[in-house]
Amino acid sequence: MRRNHAPFLLACCAMAMGFGANTVSAADIFRFSANRMSGSRALGKDSTVLEGVAKVISETLTLTADRIELSGDENRFVDCSGTVSGVDTEKGIRFITERLRYDRKLKIARLEGNSTLEDKKNSVVAKGRFIEYNDEGGIAILQIGVRIFKDELVCRSEWALYRREEKNLELAGMPVVFKEGDEFRADRMQVDLETDEVSMEGTVSGSLKEKSSKENQSDDGKP
Repeated sequence: MRRNHAPFLLACCAMAMGFGANTVSAADIFRFSANRMSGSRALGKDSTVLEGVAKVISETLTLTADRIELSGDENRFVDCSGTVSGVDTEKGIRFITERLRYDRKLKIARLEGNSTLEDKKNSVVAKGRFIEYNDEGGIAILQIGVRIFKDELVCRSEWALYRREEKNLELAGMPVVFKEGDEFRADRMQVDLETDEVSMEGTVSGSLKEKSSKENQSDDGKP
């Protein structure tokens, strides 16, 4: 079954579809638009495909991509590909990726390819080749070429665990942290993103920037 409609017609049709539980409330309604739409119910596999400037909008989340597929019972799975971006206005989360897979029931999002996750609430920007974000727990796992930025703090590793609510960051896989000219390396590292305190385990190394006399005077509280 294939349907071709103008984008504004797609948005109107969307109001009749539930993006949530069996009993659809105002919060469960979502809107979508695209240049093309196709659907299938073959062999009990329900799916709707949006292509060409595709957009899905729920109460707080907006997703845009070249292609978006909704599948599963009650549109449980959302698969976005192409130039993918999204914003959650309630949580202050923004992301850009090459592919997004989202399980609406478990509230787990998987970002694949060059991906960026921005947490405006904590002023954190995280980048990696794979990011799994658990919306329920506010936990992100990052892998491959991980880079995390916060103010003057720069972290690099091959694996990272970011806890939003605790403002805590764990690093492994050749981790290195750059902080105001200082450099820290270890087998495993933890960073308190509220205080910028760095804890290290295993083989520890690094370098400390020598402060100028003016900086030392400032630290001592003297003019």
